Amino acid sequence: MAVIEIQDLTKIYRTGMRKGDIVAVDNLNLGIEMGEIFGLLGPNGAGKTTLFKVLLNLTPATSGDARLFGRSPSDPRSRLQVGYLPENHRFPYHLTGLGLLELTGRMYGMKQALIETRAEELLEVVGMTKWADTKLRKYSKGMGQRIGLAQAMISDPDVLLLDEPTDGVDPVGKIELRKVMERIRADGKTIVLNSHLLSEVESVADRVAILSRGRLVRVGTVEELTSRKSQYEIEADLGNRLLKIPEEIGKTIVVTSRGMTVELVKKEYINDVIDILRMKKVSISAVKPLKISLEQSFLETISSASEKEGTA
Repeated sequence: MAVIEIQDLTKIYRTGMRKGDIVAVDNLNLGIEMGEIFGLLGPNGAGKTTLFKVLLNLTPATSGDARLFGRSPSDPRSRLQVGYLPENHRFPYHLTGLGLLELTGRMYGMKQALIETRAEELLEVVGMTKWADTKLRKYSKGMGQRIGLAQAMISDPDVLLLDEPTDGVDPVGKIELRKVMERIRADGKTIVLNSHLLSEVESVADRVAILSRGRLVRVGTVEELTSRKSQYEIEADLGNRLLKIPEEIGKTIVVTSRGMTVELVKKEYINDVIDILRMKKVSISAVKPLKISLEQSFLETISSASEKEGTA
């Protein structure tokens, strides 16, 4: 079930200047399912934060359609089960961490008893119980991110929109917040995550969309985005054997005494390669798709998109 549906969405900021208007989101189509962690990746100006603002009715779309739980962002009911952590949040510095959670709960229309219960739980979850009565002005950047995540979760929302949630958080804190997100997903809820830390997204996201200049250039699971198409590493005891793969099947990229890397015409041909090795009485230890990091996949995708835009 898609909890967020985006169809032909475009957002243009009118500048009134000679250099022209700014197209922040360009004819975007995307669906995000219930119960997944969905990563939005892209360089600065790719349209990630603007997309959040359109979904939350902070800025209207120029054209196209966006839906939260089947409702338009202009319908306040669409946001009742949505929590939001903005990238550059400015919470009232005179409040304490607990005070921020209580204020947010009241804005959601929650009863005081429930607010107190949820606040206590969430302060523990994000590791901020010790600083619950400390004024926000005394918080570090990492502490501010932790309490920001807690306020986003105060109403127990079904969808969380998180813009750079681990920015400024120390390595231990990042691991803890990752575990929090995984628990939220285990409860059947949805997280949409904007982050420049691609290793963080790779470790927690189910699916990822890569945006460039407001356009969707690639979307898929982390597995799909990090697997080299039709390339495999084969761990095998080749010894001094000289092995040649027929050209109609593929080609050999690297051969060592410990195995080989092959690129196939079709991924199904890996079975033919295994048959060839078995006929040569080669002992095979493992066969696995060749992988790259999400960061490398991202850079290759953005580079390819930029080249196409430059020649368009």
